Amino acid sequence: MRSNVYLFWLLFLSLSARAQSPFVPLNADYYHLIDRLEIHQNKWADSFHSSVKPYNRQSVIQLVDSLTAHPGRGFSNTDYFNFDYLRNDSWEWVTRTDSIDRLDPFTRHLAIQNSPGDSPQPVLKHFYHKKADAYSLQTPDLDLHVNPVVYVGFGAEAYLNPNATPSSERRFLFTNTRGLEVRGTISGKLGFYTFFTDTQASYPEYVQRYGDIYSSRFNGAEGAAPGESFIKKFRTNGVDYLSARGYITFDALKIINVQFGHDRNFFGNGFRSLLLSDNSPPALFMKFTTRLGKRIQYTNLYSQLQNTQAQPTDKADKLIPPKFTAMHHLSINLNDHMNLGVFEAEVFSRDRVDLSYLNPIILYRYVESSQGSADNAFVGIDFKANFLSQFLVYTQFMLDEFRLRQLLDGKGDWTNKFAFQLGGKYIDAFNVPNLDLQLEMNLARPYTYSHERSATVSAGQTNYAHYSQPLAHPLGANFIEGLGIVRYQQKKLSANGIFGLMMYGADTAPDRNYGGNILQDYNSRIRNEGNFIGQGRKTIVTTADLRASYMLRHNIFLEGRYLYRFQSSQNIQDNYTDHVLSFALRWNLPYRNLVF
Repeated sequence: MRSNVYLFWLLFLSLSARAQSPFVPLNADYYHLIDRLEIHQNKWADSFHSSVKPYNRQSVIQLVDSLTAHPGRGFSNTDYFNFDYLRNDSWEWVTRTDSIDRLDPFTRHLAIQNSPGDSPQPVLKHFYHKKADAYSLQTPDLDLHVNPVVYVGFGAEAYLNPNATPSSERRFLFTNTRGLEVRGTISGKLGFYTFFTDTQASYPEYVQRYGDIYSSRFNGAEGAAPGESFIKKFRTNGVDYLSARGYITFDALKIINVQFGHDRNFFGNGFRSLLLSDNSPPALFMKFTTRLGKRIQYTNLYSQLQNTQAQPTDKADKLIPPKFTAMHHLSINLNDHMNLGVFEAEVFSRDRVDLSYLNPIILYRYVESSQGSADNAFVGIDFKANFLSQFLVYTQFMLDEFRLRQLLDGKGDWTNKFAFQLGGKYIDAFNVPNLDLQLEMNLARPYTYSHERSATVSAGQTNYAHYSQPLAHPLGANFIEGLGIVRYQQKKLSANGIFGLMMYGADTAPDRNYGGNILQDYNSRIRNEGNFIGQGRKTIVTTADLRASYMLRHNIFLEGRYLYRFQSSQNIQDNYTDHVLSFALRWNLPYRNLVF
């Protein structure tokens, strides 16, 4: 029964399926190129709302075409390079006339009539006929794209803690990922995507420390790999894990898209999201996206999460008990320059899907109260504005619990838990083409996103986490963070810098809950009043993540990275400095930032 409701709706709606494009996988570098286009045209995209990610490939091509047809500000050579890159990457949605029409009208008939995305140098006659695809096939019934996925990286870490023994340590780091990515459409109606990789890796010390708090030890899992689920230990300090994502998608009606599968979703416009981010592992979900013209987009997202803090429901099979989320997000383009979003979510734990939460337009708080349940409810808003074809400002506010009397008392009551984000982007900064700057501030009060222990299930059933990892910000709660991001590109060469200053309060002992670890039961809090951000063991982290990439050919990157991380804690034993230098070859795989 857990997934029967999903399957019923899937089969029912697929009877009237219309053509639908697969989605571009979440990728910070790739999505920044799309954000640049929307800011550059000084109005919102016509075919999608960029606060809800991922975007489908057809919509991205429509945005590229719209911008090149009405450019507004001038484009740099790198901009034109990126236009071609995006077109080649989703060539199946580009019409042949897109390239032909740009030629001189008097000599156009002499040009070779290439199809979009064609590669001038196929490999072994059967591979890379298209620049973006190792193998592709187009027939009236099938559009197929197959690509290898490879990440081979190595590096070194220098870890220094003058108050520990030994005081310094040098460690060899590596990442070895191999896999396959397949996407396409069937009969022009059903889009599909699947991704599978096998990885062995050794991560820096700070990642391993993070995993001591936010990683699953369920059913013998060992080690930590942020954003991944079941982990096995590999050699001394390494981890071994599989990653898999996949979904199908179709338009049930002209205005309603359905997506069903196992993947990540993201609400927001920042480097982080305080509503729903891609921080945790992929999850089983069904998403309905309803678009009412260009102004309104309404998203219903239902997910099944893994509650690795609970005991197995079946000790013989060691099944991980589930918990569920139901989310609504309403995005409204108030005009060409302002967008407002309204968000609500409910996390609940049952032995099956609760049909009451499948109502796509009801207020979840009412459903929760009417059933007499104590599920975990959230409400939030997001807002963004663009101006002058160079600027975007954005904000998010997530409210976990609100009590007016306690708020007016001003005594630091543990309730009125909230998270807040404020940020901005400045493209072509100081009139330097393709120099982009971003500033962002995030904070969350103690105990935000956490929940209480149920009388009938194990602790942590309804906190805002999946596979023991936060669904929103990786730091959980009880933190404030400032980020500065610099991006610069010259065609195939790009440079990225992420600079962060984070302050958070850590627990001083396992039985002392200061509100930072969202997996803790908030009833174990240290006090009811006098709470503030940073309470507990005050910890300050300064980080600089520098990366240079060169694209050897389409989606094959050679890159080098240097990370500096300094942690200062009230407990001098936790003071340390981490230096990481690494080099990698990345092929058809997004770069994953590990800044926390």
